[in-house]
Amino acid sequence: MHPARFTLDPAFTVGDVNPRLFGSFVEHLGRCVYTGIFEPDHPTADEAGLRQDVLDLVRELGVTAIRYPGGNFVSGYKWEDSVGPAEDRPRRLDLAWHSTETNRFGLSEYMGFLRRLGPQAEPMMALNLGTRGVAEALELQEYANHPAGTALSDLRAAHGDKDPFGIRLWCLGNEMDGPWQTGHKTAEEYGRIAAETARAMRQIDPDVELVACGSSSQSMPTFAQWEATVLAETYDLVDHISLHAYYWPEDSDVDSFLASAVDMESFIDNVVATADHVGARLKSKKRINLSFDEWNVWYLPRWEEHAKGIDQRDWPEAPRLLEDNYSVTDAVVFGSLLIALLRHADRVAVACLAQLVNVIAPILTEPGGPAWRQTTFFPFAQAARHGRGEVLDVRVDSPTYETRKYGEADLLHATAVRAEDGTVTVFAVNRGRTAALPIEVALHGLGVTSVVEHSVLADADPDARNTLADPERVAPHPAEGTALTADGLLTATLEPLSWNMIRLA
Repeated sequence: MHPARFTLDPAFTVGDVNPRLFGSFVEHLGRCVYTGIFEPDHPTADEAGLRQDVLDLVRELGVTAIRYPGGNFVSGYKWEDSVGPAEDRPRRLDLAWHSTETNRFGLSEYMGFLRRLGPQAEPMMALNLGTRGVAEALELQEYANHPAGTALSDLRAAHGDKDPFGIRLWCLGNEMDGPWQTGHKTAEEYGRIAAETARAMRQIDPDVELVACGSSSQSMPTFAQWEATVLAETYDLVDHISLHAYYWPEDSDVDSFLASAVDMESFIDNVVATADHVGARLKSKKRINLSFDEWNVWYLPRWEEHAKGIDQRDWPEAPRLLEDNYSVTDAVVFGSLLIALLRHADRVAVACLAQLVNVIAPILTEPGGPAWRQTTFFPFAQAARHGRGEVLDVRVDSPTYETRKYGEADLLHATAVRAEDGTVTVFAVNRGRTAALPIEVALHGLGVTSVVEHSVLADADPDARNTLADPERVAPHPAEGTALTADGLLTATLEPLSWNMIRLA
């Protein structure tokens, strides 16, 4: 196999990485909240009921903006249920996930969780535009953000939060194109209510950042037409349009699964083209950015099969739902999706890994027991730490392989980020399942002289995973033989089916 090659040059860049690219998502779904981040009886719980072992792992993961409280959950959400004394909050039926919501964890607890994570953790609040509308959105905005002197801001202070929450980033609903969504709407219906909500919120605060709902996936029958219709109503009122995408090996087609980022990059390019077309039609100088606020590997057919067997008379509290246990193969695909987001940092301004704990998450917990890292934890943590700066334009000349779903795909998927201090980090995936892949990277004008590290996530068993019984079965390991010549040629060998991070200083 001939080497895969590309060139890095500071004159050819994509754009700066927005820290929000490393966001995540906490939804009232399964055990993400209850016995995930919030478990008052846990041995590590603090006075607010937050698990310290989970907080430590979330800090290590490096997440920034955290979207809340949903997801499908938000379209039945009454924000008033989640504030005030916890013992007085009502129990509600959650139609989205056929569960009982106790509301013991609510808006104030969410903000407290973010404060404990540190200043990098930013709120991203989703509004219910399914069963509610403009008035309720304004009431929540006033409760959360107005300093004092009104009924709702004073109510927040009476509930123990004197200082406003300062929520800047708001989602105008969730997946409103989906017939599964409570309060599902046509593009015309949604575009109208999103525009009216945005206009009213800007009357309170002209500087809020707003995300309009895009398509739930590129495969939706209304895709692109939905974006065009919604943006025709909201273009001058919103800042971002959302994208959601989940990937799994359909019909056990692992080769196509490994090339999932081909679809993700196509999705991004198509939404950008649609948004820019609307802007051109409106003769607007404004540019709409993208909020990829749900993305991950998710074995969706397992959930669909489980959902068929749900007893409609049973409404459990925090049931075990969507607790996918990720393999090395899943982590390589996951890393490739991260690379796709970085490769489009000029337009993807927000991205939220769905979700944070237990539910298709990089962190798993046991009630009363330990918390541990999934295989997908490692690519995210490495990218969140070392993927800050300016993305360099990477155009690979790579050996290819054939996939059933996407046709011919490159074996190498890669990007590179140059930090403020001049450090260059290459993130690369070898999609080949059986053969190592040699790479050669020509470095022009970057001033790097040494390889700091080459970290690899790979395993002889592609199905290896971290479990309660063996929580450290899979972890990154150092590669051997990676070198940088005096004339600026980086050479390395990528193990079969691997995620790689190579840092140059």
